[in-house]
Amino acid sequence: MRTDWPGDHAAILRACERLHSPGLLVFPDLVRSNIARMIAHTGSPDRLRPHLKTTKMPQVVRLLLEAGITQFKCATLAEMRMALESGVTDILLAYQAVGPNLTGLVSLAQAFPDASLSTLVDTETAARELAEHCRTEGTALGVYIDIDCGMHRTGMAPGEQALALMRFLRRQPSLSFHGWHVYDGHLRQTEVGERRAAADTCFQPVWAMLNQIDEPKISVIAGGTPSFPLHAKDPRVICSPGTCVFWDAGYASIVPDMEFDWAALLLTRVISKNGDHLTLDLGHKAVSAENPIEQRVVLPAIPDAQFVGQSEEHLVVRSCEAANWQIGDALLGIPWHICPSVALYDHATTITGVGVGETWDIPARRRYHA
Repeated sequence: MRTDWPGDHAAILRACERLHSPGLLVFPDLVRSNIARMIAHTGSPDRLRPHLKTTKMPQVVRLLLEAGITQFKCATLAEMRMALESGVTDILLAYQAVGPNLTGLVSLAQAFPDASLSTLVDTETAARELAEHCRTEGTALGVYIDIDCGMHRTGMAPGEQALALMRFLRRQPSLSFHGWHVYDGHLRQTEVGERRAAADTCFQPVWAMLNQIDEPKISVIAGGTPSFPLHAKDPRVICSPGTCVFWDAGYASIVPDMEFDWAALLLTRVISKNGDHLTLDLGHKAVSAENPIEQRVVLPAIPDAQFVGQSEEHLVVRSCEAANWQIGDALLGIPWHICPSVALYDHATTITGVGVGETWDIPARRRYHA
C-alpha cells in the first residue's frame, strides 16, 4: 500500500505547529486532482453522481460543482440540506425515508422548489406512504427503485416484483419515477479481473430485467468507489463513488489499482511514552473505530508500529523506535476508513502547499433537525 505524503512531510508538520490535535487536515489541491481522476474514469462529469457521505462539507461540494458535476447522492437529510445550501440542484437521498424523515424530506423539497430531490423505495408499502405524504403536502419527489444485487442490505431482488413497483410509481401523480439504484458495495476483490467478473455476475439479472422495459434510455445509478471504473464502461450507468474524493488506507489496501491521493489526513501528537510504548491523542473519538485495532489508522512515520490498545482519547502503539520520539512530537495518520472519521470532527483545516489555509466547517456530520 502507498504511504507517500502529499508534499513535504516535515514542512506540513511545521505548518501545523499551532494546530490543536487530534485534527483533520484537508488538501484542496489533492481533492481537485482526485475529482479530475474520477471524471477521467467516466469520461464526463455528467456520468457521475458522487456520494457526499465522505466529505460532508460545503467547500468540497463547491469543488465538485466547479468541475462540472451536477448530480449528487447522500445518505442523510443533513447531507442533503448541506448540499442544497451549497448550490446543488439535483440530489438523491440514497436511503428509504420512513417516519419523521418523510416529513423532513418533503420539507426540504418545499424549501428548495427549484431543485430536483429524489429518494429510494424498495417496497410498495414505503412507496405508497411516500406518495400519500407528498400528495397531502402538495409537493412532488423523484423516486429510484433500490435493487439488491447481492449486498443484502437494502433493496429488492431484480425481477417482476421490481417491475410491478415501477408501474405503481408511474401511476402516482406526486411521484416521478427516475430509474434504478443498484449498489454493489460488497464487491471488493483486489484483483481487477476478479472484481470485473463479480460485477458482471451480480448485474446480469439486473440487465435481464431492464431489457424487458421498452424505453430508449434507462437511468441506472451504480458503482461505489471500488467498482465505478468498471461500470463507467457501460454508457447506461451513472457512477456514484464517494470515498475516492479523500481516499483512505482501507481502499488503498483493498484496491491498489486505483491511484487516488491522500487528500485528508489526521494530525496527532505523542502525549506520553513508556519504554517502547507511545501514546497518541488519537482515540475512538478521533478516528473511525469499527475495524480491528490494526485497521484504524496507518502511521507511516512509525513503520513498525504495533497497536496495543485504544480508548476514547488514547491510542497506544509499540515501536522499536520509540526512543526517537519525544512527548509533543506531531505526526500524520492515514485513516483506514475516512468517511466515519470525518464525521468525528466539527471542522477541518486546509493545507495549501506547506502552509495552513482555511477552516472548513463540517455541518453534515450532525444529525438533521427541522
